[in-house]
Amino acid sequence: MRIARNVAIVLLLALGLTVLPAGGNVAEGVLVALSVLFAVAIGGLLVRLWVQTDLQRDALTDRQRILVYGPAGAIALMIAGADEMLATGAGTVAWIVIVAGSGWLIYNTWREARSL
Repeated sequence: MRIARNVAIVLLLALGLTVLPAGGNVAEGVLVALSVLFAVAIGGLLVRLWVQTDLQRDALTDRQRILVYGPAGAIALMIAGADEMLATGAGTVAWIVIVAGSGWLIYNTWREARSL
């Protein structure tokens, strides 16, 4: 039942984007609202993750904290500057390298911290 509800929601959103006038103010407003809701959902997830991993963060060494917070900041900057970075081919390659490298650093540091 839950899966059917989720599929219905996705279909309803797809129908709304199909029926709304392409490029019109209404379609633009709906896309902005969905983007804001998505950003709020990600923010809520990050806050919950932050609260739940309090003890694990306190157990990190200074080096490990730098290797988590630095790449997290780089990812935040890449998200903020995505429009400008993705406008050129070289910017797109740099964006992918920075996001992938930052993700790899965070994952590697997390794996190292969990193995101790």
